[in-house]
Amino acid sequence: MNLNQFDEVKQAVDIPPDRKLVLDVPPNVPEGRVVITYAPAEMMPWGAPYGTPVFGCAKGQFWMADDFDAPLEEFKDYM
Repeated sequence: MNLNQFDEVKQAVDIPPDRKLVLDVPPNVPEGRVVITYAPAEMMPWGAPYGTPVFGCAKGQFWMADDFDAPLEEFKDYM
């Protein structure tokens, strides 16, 4: 995968006390100039950079129809 000028790489990092960052750059990112944008982790859509996933945290947010695996009328000619 090669990145072009419109691709972006998101990486969450902790700011150390000495205020100096060391970033792990993926190998597919070409050499050259980059722009680093700051945003607190709480504001980012992917949430905090670290944490333990909570099992069952989405319980009740999704459902599956009773006839989910029933044959579809649109495909009856192919069956």
